[in-house]
Amino acid sequence: MIRLFIAEDQKMLLGALGSLLDMEDDMEVVGQTTDGQEALAWIDKLTPDICLLDIEMPGKNGLEAAEEIKQRKSSCKVIILTTFARPGYFERAVKSGVCGYLVKDSSIDELAASIRKVMEGERVYSPELMIEAMQEHNPLSARELEVLRLAAEGKTTKEITHSLFLSSGTVRNYMSEILQKLEAKNRMEAIRIAEEKGWL
Repeated sequence: MIRLFIAEDQKMLLGALGSLLDMEDDMEVVGQTTDGQEALAWIDKLTPDICLLDIEMPGKNGLEAAEEIKQRKSSCKVIILTTFARPGYFERAVKSGVCGYLVKDSSIDELAASIRKVMEGERVYSPELMIEAMQEHNPLSARELEVLRLAAEGKTTKEITHSLFLSSGTVRNYMSEILQKLEAKNRMEAIRIAEEKGWL
């Protein structure tokens, strides 16, 4: 029996997914939640085989939860379910070791088949999400992303210099590179572009 945990913030979809997957002969839904932070606590308690995570959730989003599951060296395999074909999301999901990255509009039969493949050790990614990700690579370096992430949190140049132990000139140079790479007019536009692509 494949033991499943589902985290999805839309209650109707959560209920439907749970009911339909529970009807599969070889699957049992052991828990559900609408919150990413709660999902982590339940996964520790229930030790499911597979966790289905939505990306957009309160508490922690699905990608943050997947990264934490990997850090905890949990035996739970993660499948991300999403409506977002953002290239940065796919990159982050792969880096966090998810076993599946699927669009929500798949049929329940396709989802059940994907769950079985993941249990057998395969990785299952929706082709349309992979194509989208391959078309647009994140041009920002890890350090540039750090600078932009702090700017997105509302930090000033001075606060960023303290956080990253850099000179104000170096932070300004990073910000200038970021604007150029993202073809943005200012830091607010750069933040918006990076968030839309799923890079932040």
